[in-house]
Amino acid sequence: MTTAPDADGRPAGGTAYGPLTGLRVLDLATLFAGPLAATLLGDFGADVVKVEHPRRPDPSRGHGPARDGHGLWWKLLGRNKRTLTLDLSTGGGREALLRLVSGADVVVENFRPGTLERWGLGWQELSAANPRLVLARVTAFGQFGPYAHRPGFGTLAEAMSGFAAITGEPGGPPTLPPFGLADSIAGIATAYAVMAALAGRDRTGEGQVVDLALIEPILTALGPHPLWYDQLGHVQPRTGNRSVNNAPRNTYRTADGSWVAVSTSAQSVAERVMTLVGRPELAEEAWFADGAGRAAHADELDEAVGSWIARHPREDVLAAFDKAEAAAAPVQDVREVMTDPQYAALGTLAEVDDPDLGPLRMQNVLFRLTGTPGAIRWSGRAHGADTDAVLTEAGYAPAEVAALRAAGAV
Repeated sequence: MTTAPDADGRPAGGTAYGPLTGLRVLDLATLFAGPLAATLLGDFGADVVKVEHPRRPDPSRGHGPARDGHGLWWKLLGRNKRTLTLDLSTGGGREALLRLVSGADVVVENFRPGTLERWGLGWQELSAANPRLVLARVTAFGQFGPYAHRPGFGTLAEAMSGFAAITGEPGGPPTLPPFGLADSIAGIATAYAVMAALAGRDRTGEGQVVDLALIEPILTALGPHPLWYDQLGHVQPRTGNRSVNNAPRNTYRTADGSWVAVSTSAQSVAERVMTLVGRPELAEEAWFADGAGRAAHADELDEAVGSWIARHPREDVLAAFDKAEAAAAPVQDVREVMTDPQYAALGTLAEVDDPDLGPLRMQNVLFRLTGTPGAIRWSGRAHGADTDAVLTEAGYAPAEVAALRAAGAV
């Protein structure tokens, strides 16, 4: 369960959570990589202040299903963040942000290159306000180059990186993921980049700019594809669920209509699978001695494994693979994920008390630390819920906050 925040949005009683306690982050970003990076920092104790336009809230508040008018995606993405409204294009909003920056460690933004500069909030102004600031700039294509000015989203990164080209069935169309894959990878990469920049600041005493393009982390996730092409001219085709590096590797339908996934990346596992399914003679073939040879005979291996699995219900298949020390897992939808005993043992799904919706279950913090663990302190808060508190901390008197509000700056 989470700790309900005090009136200023901090954990009740000032309780410290995580190794990043004391770090101040201003989250100016939207949809989705930048905000996810800020969420990951907040999960481990950073005081994250989400800055939104007074009249145009973060679009993630309205993305996907809602309950009782409350967007559920925002409850996840906005967790552990206090919420502030500022119109950065106004003089009052600009001045307020610079005052907040003077006491911050990190700013995360994903405006198109040149936008902050147009508002008088570029690196020159921000670093003048705080020479120790780390500015994380997350865009589709980076801060320079022929595409830098273009609008872009994760879908374009999934297409440009080569991911879509190798995803899908042979002879079928390139396939995009049905969720924000490139954004998610970029969000995790941005959090890592911020921590690297902060480590650099510890040595030099000076902040710096993180320039992260959505098209790059997903290319890293694809592994050696550029190297294979550079050295061998090799272009990986679409292979569906199969791998060009080992076999059997696929999803297989069980006797009760469920599905299991099998992987044989290790030679010893592949041999044990053949024994399990009653085809040990295949493991004696010369071509079976390495992953590439097995992949070249995937049809034969799939038939052997698939026909055996098709004769047994899923639970029996999984039990037999477990006993044989062979790698298999159920193909689960979210309903089974929510009740999976391994996820339960790890605490992967946490229950969070939400003031609008009551108990919510969502993904827990990304990893476990034995000494300074992270925590979900609260779920995504209302638009502008902490505006007065955050500005008061920055030195604004109540009358000044009221004047900013009257002017439309907050």
